[in-house]
Amino acid sequence: MAPSKKHPWFPLLIFLGAAFTFSVTMIGTTMPTPLYPIYQDRFGFSDLMITIIFAAYAGGVITALVLTGRWSDQVGRRPLLFAGLACSIISDLVFWQANGLAMILTGRVLSGLSAGIFTGTATVAVLELAPPHWRDKATFFATAANMGGLGLGPMLAGALSEYLPWPLHLTFLVHIAMAVLAVCCIWAAPETVSKPAHPKLSIQRLSVPPEVLGVFIPAAIAGFAGFAMCGFFTSIAPAMMGKVLGYDNRLLIGVVAGSIFIASTLGQFLQGRLPLRLRLPLGCVSLMLGVIPIALGIYNQSLTLFIIGAVIAGMGQGISFRAGMGAIASASPTGEKAAVTSTFFVVAYVAISVPVIGLGVMATLTSLTTTGISFAAVMGSLAALALVLLIRRDRAEA
Repeated sequence: MAPSKKHPWFPLLIFLGAAFTFSVTMIGTTMPTPLYPIYQDRFGFSDLMITIIFAAYAGGVITALVLTGRWSDQVGRRPLLFAGLACSIISDLVFWQANGLAMILTGRVLSGLSAGIFTGTATVAVLELAPPHWRDKATFFATAANMGGLGLGPMLAGALSEYLPWPLHLTFLVHIAMAVLAVCCIWAAPETVSKPAHPKLSIQRLSVPPEVLGVFIPAAIAGFAGFAMCGFFTSIAPAMMGKVLGYDNRLLIGVVAGSIFIASTLGQFLQGRLPLRLRLPLGCVSLMLGVIPIALGIYNQSLTLFIIGAVIAGMGQGISFRAGMGAIASASPTGEKAAVTSTFFVVAYVAISVPVIGLGVMATLTSLTTTGISFAAVMGSLAALALVLLIRRDRAEA
């Protein structure tokens, strides 16, 4: 029997249910990753087309971030969360019945919309629903649900598609069942927003005040490099695993693709224990170090080096992302925090999409090996540039 709303455990269950819902939605956004090789074989997609399919997801995320970023303050958290879950479930249904490029692109855009709605709304909802004695852990739960869900998605899909029948169908049916349970969790949760009598739905404004640029530019460059690495592992890495490293086990592909997000979760957790002024620089250094074994792994066809690089780069991405967000929020005027934060997220999701399309073009013109090594070098250079800008800023302030 379900506990009553007066039961002492009820607030904790609601909080955990919100975190579970956040995780389930993000799991759905990365589940197609280990399935891309199957789609390539079945429909004849090129590596370029796979990167375009992946970029369609980022387009959906950016659209939702800009359009709905402020809506939950006006209409409430629950309606937006229900809308995100609806997009996620419809995306699953489209993928379940996908018979070509148009449906796959549609499924990815819908998945991106679900992620864009949840990125802001669910993070705030998890924090607001946390019981008083869990408030200090709520931020980590929200982070773990977000990045951990992104990491678990390819792992779950890889296991289901490799060892059970109907690889292009069962994966999405399982996720639909998880999403239905998530709907029940949000249904049971109370609304945390006092809605105005006449809601005003406005588009989220993007801006960076001049006084914030000194912090925003290095944080955005590091964030760009980190999110581009995430895009690399969830788009073209499956092809890299099969055609360069020689591994076609879909569970292994999912584990490798998901490892960068799991490492990011760990990095975001650990960054709070680092000295404040060193957090963003150390994140940049970790990104710089991570691309080295990635490039060497591709060149030497070493899966071990490739995974080590993913873990190091993922930790760097997590440290630099959370530290960058904190630094930007602290430097932004009170009335501009939402606009600056949204701008930072747009930069991050542009990083996931645009460089990935460039990867697809380069892979078509050269080879996957050259493409992967070149990409690692460029991302390492961007992290180094961010580090130099941070050092120069610190010296100017000293």
